[in-house]
Amino acid sequence: MYNLFILLLLFFIAPSLAKQSFRPKALFLPVTKDSSTLQYITQITERTPLLPLNFVLDLGGQFQWVDCDQNYSSSTYRPARCRSAQCSLARATGCGDCFSSPKPGCNNNTCGVLPDNTVTRTATSGELAEDVVSIQSTNGFNPGQNVTVSRFLFSCAPTFLLQGLAKGASGMAGLGRTKIALPSQFASAFSFHRKFAICLSSSNGVVFFGDGPYVFLPNIDASQSLTFTPLIKNPVSTASAFSQGESSAEYFIGVKSIKIDEKVVSLNTSLLSINSNGIGGTKISTVNPYTVLEASIFKAVTDAFIKASASRNITRVGSVAPFEVCFSSENVFGTRLGAAVPTIELVLQNEETIWRIFGANSVVSVNDDKVLCLGFVNGGENTRTSIVIGGYQVENNLLQFDLAASRLGFSSLLFGRRTTCANFNTTSTA
Repeated sequence: MYNLFILLLLFFIAPSLAKQSFRPKALFLPVTKDSSTLQYITQITERTPLLPLNFVLDLGGQFQWVDCDQNYSSSTYRPARCRSAQCSLARATGCGDCFSSPKPGCNNNTCGVLPDNTVTRTATSGELAEDVVSIQSTNGFNPGQNVTVSRFLFSCAPTFLLQGLAKGASGMAGLGRTKIALPSQFASAFSFHRKFAICLSSSNGVVFFGDGPYVFLPNIDASQSLTFTPLIKNPVSTASAFSQGESSAEYFIGVKSIKIDEKVVSLNTSLLSINSNGIGGTKISTVNPYTVLEASIFKAVTDAFIKASASRNITRVGSVAPFEVCFSSENVFGTRLGAAVPTIELVLQNEETIWRIFGANSVVSVNDDKVLCLGFVNGGENTRTSIVIGGYQVENNLLQFDLAASRLGFSSLLFGRRTTCANFNTTSTA
């Protein structure tokens, strides 16, 4: 009888223990695109009691920051105290007091960081703090059960920093190269690979934290067809405000040359390298809706694109803001990879490593699809970064960022594999 009692006890306890000891191999966040601002929005559930909040996704952002001025209520909010391990991890800029009654974002003897609205290029000071975050696990095929990080580090920010963000956003979610950005915190919390992947689209998309598989309907594992290139560290921060000696949290890659329809574009290649002041190079951004090119590179690329288009009998028409170079869609055929326009190639570390930008990522339909505009904009002279690969150019391309190996894996356009970034199966198995 005693043995039967023990067996019954184990029968009821074991599932509970299993659930508590569940360690995910990867995590998942859904992403949508805001049609008004063209920003990518993700929803993260935080605080106690749990509350779903919308954040603008910032690939190069240093950490998550949130407006704490408006109705921040949580029983598990904890400010990071001066000289604490949390402050050290965040490389906090200083310590101080807040001369009012204690509340989230305003406490004495706490350290601060510099939350940065990278859309408006505005930064301010904000209290470093920690609170609960709940996020769905995944096996790479669909979402699984929710897991919790009980001491997730982020920064409070004043309400004015939300200016320029999509309506309803509570802040920005940073995925950059720091120890307190989302990828590093999640990898540390659950002891999985320091990798994450983004797959964006004009509708729904996904961010994966951890290694693949990254499977999209109909059962296409996009992690199986990646081409790899080194991630380059910019020694000088590209944030709106930063401390001297701080390196950039953004993701740079080494573009050696640009081709259009396999012909090399003549340009000043010195602009493609990052100099000792952190100027130049190529980075990937989710806050820039379209690729931004330094003025001379823009002229060289657009001149070559116009010439290649003319050889295909594609007629140029007037500009449509914010685009300078537009064409009639009349003689442009549709293909599986988008409009049949000249292919733009970013040649990376060698001639065999090429990021190809096909019609689906290079031209934008405007004026009821009667006009196609090249989705690149002129960044002007003396730009901080010579090439900023924008959101439109990465849509429906899976990008995997391997932080430990400092390399980027890119899939090329998933249309070629008969799937899209909107095809992740969001039906939960939990």
